[in-house]
Amino acid sequence: MKHPTTLEPDHTTPESPKTSPLEAPHPSHPLPNLDLEDDARSSNHWWIWLLVFGLIGFGCYKLYTYETGKKAAAAGAKGMMMKPRSIPVVAAGAYRGDMPVYLQGLGTVTPFNTVTVKPRVDGQLIAVTFHEGQVVQKGDLLAEIDPAPFQVALAQAQGNLAQAKGNLAKDQAALRDAQVNYVRDQQLFKDQIIAKQQMDTQLATADQYRGAIEADNAAIAAANAAIDSAKLNLSWTKITAPISGRIGLRQVDAGNMVHAADANGLAIIAQMQPISVLFSIPEDQLPPVLEKLRQGAKLRTEAYDRDQRQKLADGTLLTVDNQIDTTTGTSKLKAVFANQNMGLFPNQFVNVRLWLDTQRGATIIPAVAVQRGPTGTFVYLVQPDDTVTVRPVKVGMSEGNNVSIDDGIQPGEKVVVDGAEKLMDGMKVTLRQPNGSGGRARQRASAASPGSAE
Repeated sequence: MKHPTTLEPDHTTPESPKTSPLEAPHPSHPLPNLDLEDDARSSNHWWIWLLVFGLIGFGCYKLYTYETGKKAAAAGAKGMMMKPRSIPVVAAGAYRGDMPVYLQGLGTVTPFNTVTVKPRVDGQLIAVTFHEGQVVQKGDLLAEIDPAPFQVALAQAQGNLAQAKGNLAKDQAALRDAQVNYVRDQQLFKDQIIAKQQMDTQLATADQYRGAIEADNAAIAAANAAIDSAKLNLSWTKITAPISGRIGLRQVDAGNMVHAADANGLAIIAQMQPISVLFSIPEDQLPPVLEKLRQGAKLRTEAYDRDQRQKLADGTLLTVDNQIDTTTGTSKLKAVFANQNMGLFPNQFVNVRLWLDTQRGATIIPAVAVQRGPTGTFVYLVQPDDTVTVRPVKVGMSEGNNVSIDDGIQPGEKVVVDGAEKLMDGMKVTLRQPNGSGGRARQRASAASPGSAE
């Protein structure tokens, strides 16, 4: 729009002067009609558009900063509502005590003795007197084989003995008669009544009877041996337990023929009291064990279940194998357990702990206080101003729910044992009791130290 006071020049087109054909411009290059006044007006209003775009940009910026501040304020308010002023935790104090040193190993329960009950004579099994799974004592009757054939053999051997004794008596009587006749013949030969040949014949007869008597004595000995053998076989018809233990499942039923050469036998007896456990430890841990055994020490051994929660039995180390397994780099050890409560069962998998030594005067804390991170193990230490700080520690031996700290903690310092998952370095904390009750009561660890080894 033009200002009303602006004087407009007269734009009446003057009459074009006539030009000659020679003065006419070249038709292919017409000269542009430049409106200098319009260009001047456009260049005078560029700043107006610049101002408009600047205002729009400023408005967008203000709107963005407003929305961002609004979201930040809402997030901050929400965080302040959710974030407590202090974190409730349970703390325990480190204390000085004795920490037993144990070696860990995986083991298998093995019967101290295992016997396959087999018949020692052939015959028909007429009775089975044991119950499967029964605990039997040495000498208990387990089964019986038909004794009739062996009783007949015993009677026959006794008859042979009687016959041999009868022959012996007859030959002894004949020998006495031959000796008397030989003495008589000697006197007759002196009187030259009989020939010397007759006397010599009588002497030979006496010698024959002496030989017969020796044969009779041999027959009597053989008959006695046959009687002993028949009695022994007859006694073997009653099958008894060779050891005390728990008998397994019956392999043969009554009525079957059994033989001494049978591979399976009647049943298997496993000795349960005492019982042994075979377990392995790394070869690097073997030298201190051997040193203790050379000193005559009795190393206590504890057997735990698969989850290492329940102790099954207490025993002692019996011996160490005479070689190291090259495939695993471990050494096999054997421990003996009285197994009074029958807590150990043959072929049962157990975790074995072998007592080796006792660490005196160790700094002990609950194991749950130890945290693990990218830089290693650490604990949250409660400061006197009720803030926590991260303290790196070097963990030593463990026993039950406690661990010994070789470096990083001093006795009397308090560590967080519950609530550590919410903590960061420098946070404010509120100490509470383990049962969850509130308050600022401080938790003190039990001063009772683990029992020392004998």
